[in-house]
Amino acid sequence: MLLKKHLILFLWDLISLFNQFFNFSTVQHHLAFLLAAAVVTALDSSHNLASERSSIESTYELTKYLEYQLKEIKDVYLTYLGPPFNDKDFSPPRPNSTALSLPSAATRLELWHGLENQARLAQNQKAYSVLLAAVRELARSTLCPSLKTSLLHFCTGLDGLLGSISALMTTLGYTPPPPSANAGSNTGELQKVEGFWILRELQSWLWRSAKDFNRLKKRLRAH
Repeated sequence: MLLKKHLILFLWDLISLFNQFFNFSTVQHHLAFLLAAAVVTALDSSHNLASERSSIESTYELTKYLEYQLKEIKDVYLTYLGPPFNDKDFSPPRPNSTALSLPSAATRLELWHGLENQARLAQNQKAYSVLLAAVRELARSTLCPSLKTSLLHFCTGLDGLLGSISALMTTLGYTPPPPSANAGSNTGELQKVEGFWILRELQSWLWRSAKDFNRLKKRLRAH
């Protein structure tokens, strides 16, 4: 904003200088000012577009990094849980409990793509807010020190992704949604099933988010 103000003042001074030497008429003076305003607007639009591209690119790269990191953590975590959770084809039913208040990424792609960008970003923001709380609880209840450290490190990255999505929404002129309520927890075998589903849902959200941010990148390239 400050740069834009200085640029307008500079162009106004330049127009005044030309007016002294060439004695612009009122129409010419007005036309010159409109031209200067158009230049400032174009430069400002270019700056905004570059800012949007940079924000989307950084959010996309962080999402892909977390997606790769989660794959390694998930393999270690399932080994930590032991049989039958570490069996390749094991897929327990999603717990039907209010404690596992995780957002599902099971929305059909055609319905998801039919949403406006703001709605998709807001749902991403809400989902990661809940998932972050769930992974923190997972780390708290994990007895393996190295796995606990990995989960807490991942939480730092996930918290960064939340901040990145909020910044992206602000850059695009959207209002970020308020923080979501934390996920609850249970004990014993149900907690193991919850841990399994927390990481599965997180994996699905990161995969879909990366697709969303990539679509936004392509849309901006077309401008």
